[in-house]
Amino acid sequence: MLPSLSDPTLLNRELSLLKFNERVLAMAENPATPLLERLRYLCIVSSNLDEFFEIRISSLKEQQRQNPGQVGADGYTPGEAFERVHVATHELVDRQNSLLTNDVLPKLRKEGIALLDPCDWSEELLAWAQAGFHREVMPMLTPIGLDPAHPFPRVYNKSLNFIVSLHGQDAFGRSASIAIVQAPRALPRVIKVPAEVCGIPHGYILLTALISAFVAELFPGLDVKGCYQWRVTRNSDLFVDEEEITNLRLALQGELSQRNFGAAVRLEIDHVMPPTLATFLEKEFQLSPQDTYRVSGPVNLSRLMQLCNVVDRPELLFADYRPKMPPPFDMVADKPIELFGAIAEKDHLLHHPYQAFQPVLNFLTAAALDPSVVAIKQTIYRTGEDSELMRLLVAAAKAGKEVTVVVELMARFDEQTNINWAAKLEEVGAHVSYGVVGHKTHAKMSLVLRRENGHIRRYGHLGTGNYHPRTARLYTDFGLLTADQKLCEDMDKVFSLLTGLGARRPLKLLLQSPFTMHETMVALIRGEAVNAKSGKKARIMAKMNSLLEPIVIEALYKASQAGVRIDLIVRGACALRAGVPGLSENIRVRSIIGQFLEHSRVFYFYNDGAENVYLSSADWMDRNFFRRVEVSFPVLDKVLKRRVINESFTYALRDNQLAWRALPNGSYVKVKGRGKPFNLHHHLMTQLGS
Repeated sequence: MLPSLSDPTLLNRELSLLKFNERVLAMAENPATPLLERLRYLCIVSSNLDEFFEIRISSLKEQQRQNPGQVGADGYTPGEAFERVHVATHELVDRQNSLLTNDVLPKLRKEGIALLDPCDWSEELLAWAQAGFHREVMPMLTPIGLDPAHPFPRVYNKSLNFIVSLHGQDAFGRSASIAIVQAPRALPRVIKVPAEVCGIPHGYILLTALISAFVAELFPGLDVKGCYQWRVTRNSDLFVDEEEITNLRLALQGELSQRNFGAAVRLEIDHVMPPTLATFLEKEFQLSPQDTYRVSGPVNLSRLMQLCNVVDRPELLFADYRPKMPPPFDMVADKPIELFGAIAEKDHLLHHPYQAFQPVLNFLTAAALDPSVVAIKQTIYRTGEDSELMRLLVAAAKAGKEVTVVVELMARFDEQTNINWAAKLEEVGAHVSYGVVGHKTHAKMSLVLRRENGHIRRYGHLGTGNYHPRTARLYTDFGLLTADQKLCEDMDKVFSLLTGLGARRPLKLLLQSPFTMHETMVALIRGEAVNAKSGKKARIMAKMNSLLEPIVIEALYKASQAGVRIDLIVRGACALRAGVPGLSENIRVRSIIGQFLEHSRVFYFYNDGAENVYLSSADWMDRNFFRRVEVSFPVLDKVLKRRVINESFTYALRDNQLAWRALPNGSYVKVKGRGKPFNLHHHLMTQLGS
């Protein structure tokens, strides 16, 4: 029997995202995780929750305002969902705070790595801190005493602030009650203390502790009753009127200046802040006690991430892994002709971070240097402020190549970086396009046109992840270097659609959103159901970051009911209920959380023995299918196809160290380590890095 309307077939997106963060937090709770990595996972949860409030909670609040009585596919009204989400978030934050203060920080102190509170300061450290406060901090601070002439200051999104409770009269005879102190963004949040001053190898003082310790010096002659840290999180979604704008870059620059002052959605306060001051701040930002989170550590916890990078204690981190250059790229790295020859000979699969990202950069370097290369076409979603790839494109344009770059200006939180790169590319004569307004360009493509024997030959790179060397060391992604002319011609057609105008042309091998990807994926799922009903072997395996699109989920349910065996590896949000009798009893959902961030999108359909394998830039979400430009590309080489199947599914389904299994109600349990321990990440590091 299918669930009744009172038992909806879809799970709530926000609650599923919180379940994902619980799994990340479990890495921090696991004593087997190296100690500094435990701190890193705590910071990752904090950073994830920042974006969760900036985007998802903001959206939920807007739904409450516009459609308060509308019941969603998850069976909740916006208000009901909001209530459940806040209960779950408060529980998660309480776990996070307790773990930090009662476990991780005490263990770090035993290792000689400590955040030194004022109550721990020796006379020598007190003198050092006070001198530093007077020299570096106090001149930067502007205390604001609240009165009719000094209204509450404008507060940046996620900025560090202090509310100070005062008593007495100032020089003008004004009664002092409350003051606000804002910590300038230029000040470091974590300050290293010399070992000879604090007596331990790695001692640090938080800016919050430093300001709190000496805040009275900002208010001479007044009695400071208390000083409490706080910060407010704001709606950070950008709105650009696509019907009114004439220049997307200019419109976006104008909107970015206002991002830091969107509507408040969360208030984080010191756990010892008096209720009267908490209520005062809530009223100022039009928030309720439900929106307020008391924090026992720093309100900007993610700032502690830098300790993981600056403390020289490698034994407290994951073992350093340096991916090797796979053949033949280890032999042809600085030989453009040989490099293109190797790609022309056969397709090459790269699996990051187990294999180096350098071959992709070498591909672009060869294109920039080789006089036979006449044009380069590139999509950019995220690439970073210090990007070797972008410098290569600039160099290629300076060398006279026809360089066309589709820069996605609406890449969330990377908008300013991409605007800056777009300007630099235009300065050197590159053709810069911003894709299609209303459809983010999320496809990962690089196309090189090379003149060979009087003809143009195309070489391409397609990937599941961004052209970002730093994340390529942390995120698991596939890339394909190919000279297959059907694939490369399809890429050229997609570029033409992105930079020009005209009707879409049929593609031979690529699937493209928003046109063919959704209908093809649904058709492939339904095809497996047809085969199962006719007694044939049927199998679906898919790996992605998020699974939310309802038509795809419905097709998977029906395939399960037809007898198709389905394994889904979904790292983050998953709206599908797995293992429900009569609905999804043949579907298993796993999530893998470990040393690397699972990021690749891989789709497998047995297809009566043909074994279709697609790699993709797209998750199975509404936005990826209908509001973005995405591509899925088939793996055609049989050897590479078997590699993708093994490295994406065979080993992941054997993992009993990093894997979590989804239950029908949307919660997850750790896969029990029966038999010999098998760690997916360690196995692939050994297999591909040796």
